Amino acid sequence: MSTYPMHLAKPKQIRSALAIYRVMAIVAGIALFILIAEMVMKYGFDQKNFLTENWSYIHGFIYMGYAAAVANLGLKAAWGLKRIVLNLLAGFVPVVPWVAEHRNTIETNALLSRAYVAGEPEPA
Repeated sequence: MSTYPMHLAKPKQIRSALAIYRVMAIVAGIALFILIAEMVMKYGFDQKNFLTENWSYIHGFIYMGYAAAVANLGLKAAWGLKRIVLNLLAGFVPVVPWVAEHRNTIETNALLSRAYVAGEPEPA
């Protein structure tokens, strides 16, 4: 009988959610820097172009994808509500999504290695 915790998703599902989260964290961090540049151009230099007219909406959709990826990984890896909320808030501060992604990747990989020790077969 396996000692794998029943409140966790299967390791393959967690690994897939982690991959999506990592991509979205990197993209959200880049999009946040572009948003800051767009705001400086729009409000600091009074420029009007495609970026200043449309990037806020594009960034909003990117952040929604990031939020969905955080929720997906958080639920599959059995994070607490506080950790999920803190990771959602990380998307509002430049550089922090990348720091959070690095820490979450390390912790999730440790969780997965413990799952394999607990009896789950290694991925093919």
